[in-house]
Amino acid sequence: WLSVRMNGVLRYPPLLHFFRAVSWLGNGIFWYSLMLTLLVQRGNEAVPAVLHMAAVGVACTLAYALLKRGTVRPRPYQVMPAIAAGALPLDAYSFPSGHTLHAVAFTIVAASYYPGHAGLLGAFAALTAASRIVLGLHYPSDVLAGAAIGGGIAAASLWV
Repeated sequence: WLSVRMNGVLRYPPLLHFFRAVSWLGNGIFWYSLMLTLLVQRGNEAVPAVLHMAAVGVACTLAYALLKRGTVRPRPYQVMPAIAAGALPLDAYSFPSGHTLHAVAFTIVAASYYPGHAGLLGAFAALTAASRIVLGLHYPSDVLAGAAIGGGIAAASLWV
């Protein structure tokens, strides 16, 4: 029900374009730009944060790839006629949401170094997660699992 309702937003072209843009930025562009901006603005002070984000990004990508290969869950638009694809998927499977996994992990790590950015980063991560459901590419459970896995990886990296 929630997937169908959120996907209904696609009827409104401005919202479709907005969520497509958020999803596109959440595919790494936003996060890589953040890392580059931190390095340009803060120089050597930003190196530990950027290296930490990069390491977490690698760990997230490995976890995401293993889970996708193991679960092979079809995407909502592929199995539910009431859901339309609002964008092309990056791969064939739905579980977990890699966009959300990375967004949550990067947000936690970046905010641990720069707490003043937590609100903006958290808002973008939430919009990224919502975009995946709105665009018909993920179920809410895919997004929640991605957030939990990303949060777990980030928390583990901060503990280490």
